[in-house]
Amino acid sequence: MRTDDPLLTILACPLDKGPLSLLPEEDALYNPRLHLSYPIVDGIPQLLPSSGRKVDAVDHERLLSSLKASAT
Repeated sequence: MRTDDPLLTILACPLDKGPLSLLPEEDALYNPRLHLSYPIVDGIPQLLPSSGRKVDAVDHERLLSSLKASAT
């Protein structure tokens, strides 16, 4: 999945229905509100609630920094 993929504008977290951010280096979508990472397997986002991986505080800060850096 690429950062300019139009699918990103309509994908939402299955738990809080909020937007997700692409983490291209991790091949995942991230919900910073719930600290959940959803894998992308063979280009297909795995958005089942059970697919979400809880991200610890240290990784959360690292991912937020990565997202801010990619936005600029």
